[in-house]
Amino acid sequence: MNYSDNKYATLFNTQKANQYNIGNTTYTQRIAKLNALKKAVEFTYKDKIRQALFDDFKKPFTETDLTEIYPVIGEIKFAKSHLKSWMKRQIVDTPMSLLGSSSYYIYEPKGVCLLISPWNFPLNLTFGPLVSAIAAGNTVIIKPSEMTPNISKVMAEIVVDLFDENEIALVEGEVEVSQELLKLPFNHIFFTGSPQVGKIVMQAASKHLTSVTLELGGKSPTIIDETANLKAAAKKIAWGKFLNSGQTCIAPDYILVKDAVKDAFVTELREQLKTFYTVDASASDSLSRVVNAKHYERLVAHLEDAKSNNATIEIGGKTTSEDNFIEPTVISNVPESASLLQDEIFGPILPIKTYKTLDEAITYINAKEKPLALYVYSKSKKNINTIIANTRAGSTAINNNVLQYTNHNLPFGGSNNSGIGKAHGVFGFQEFSNMRSVLKQHTIGSIEFLFPPYTNFKQKLVDLTIKWF
Repeated sequence: MNYSDNKYATLFNTQKANQYNIGNTTYTQRIAKLNALKKAVEFTYKDKIRQALFDDFKKPFTETDLTEIYPVIGEIKFAKSHLKSWMKRQIVDTPMSLLGSSSYYIYEPKGVCLLISPWNFPLNLTFGPLVSAIAAGNTVIIKPSEMTPNISKVMAEIVVDLFDENEIALVEGEVEVSQELLKLPFNHIFFTGSPQVGKIVMQAASKHLTSVTLELGGKSPTIIDETANLKAAAKKIAWGKFLNSGQTCIAPDYILVKDAVKDAFVTELREQLKTFYTVDASASDSLSRVVNAKHYERLVAHLEDAKSNNATIEIGGKTTSEDNFIEPTVISNVPESASLLQDEIFGPILPIKTYKTLDEAITYINAKEKPLALYVYSKSKKNINTIIANTRAGSTAINNNVLQYTNHNLPFGGSNNSGIGKAHGVFGFQEFSNMRSVLKQHTIGSIEFLFPPYTNFKQKLVDLTIKWF
């Protein structure tokens, strides 16, 4: 079927007509494309990327290098190192019952793909999946977030500079653009965003039986037990939570700390935040801002709701609407009914709950949706193993946080409400590929002796086959 209602359908049809040319590109051709993208991000457009992200939400240059540019370059390097083996046919054993044949499978491109990326790490979460799509030999239409227009403009420049639109194209615009694109029969959709929007994407994909990768979010818990190194835990949590002003899908969303060490942990966290961002965090050049007024007001509403329910502001709490600034804030004694404990926070506010027994903490986590990440700070192997065995999560880090995302040998993704499918490295390559099985017959096959008409002799052969093969 040919879709031609609007310019997006025309673009889709252009890529659809070209998909086999791109799908049949060689290892050398795909490596050349990855090299071109690497050069653009690492050198040619680096200064523009930094400035655009600063203009969008005052992202510090160093943080841009660390969380936007480095992950994309790392993804490219990893793909280049392994692409040859990924593209090879994978030989598998053939059972004796299929004597005379051989078997293998290949990773073939899915075809025309839609990549809808978010605003919180716009370069990383656009070009990271794009690397996997290129490596797998697909054509791609990219729809970045409208909330970070400056970096979207730079990414559009890069795409136009490096690719023909019949292979890779980037379209900008509001949510209506995404709605129009989702009407088209893509072969695969890769979406990063909230579970609420993920459901809309999945519903649209179901109309065409389009496969999906949904990188979503949720409330990622962090457990701190009585054996943990509190100073080290505070340092790592302060970084993982308030990186990008808390606008990170795998940031610690809330803390479950053993009641006996709660006050000591808060003290360590307070000192660490002073070290990172000084006494006046609004003057720090190491802290980005909330992306826009809408999200600023959402987060302030969370704070006001908690305070109205007699929660305790342990650290921070200052807000400035002029530049969407919210001070790194730690809050305790939050009632379960408060919005901070119901909704994914996605901002620089960290609620702390205490627990008396580990079972209590585990029960609390399991009463919620499966998180994208779960973190454990402990020196007790028994406690660590108990938590992992009795909870479910997309990923886990022990005595650290966020860094599991950076290992390209690990699959990244959620489970159920926190996502479907995996990204990074070979897992990203597989998401954008179809595993196509191939059986090749070389000589007359033994199964041919069992073709109709069925006789008593053939029945005996079938019985032998069932028993021995």
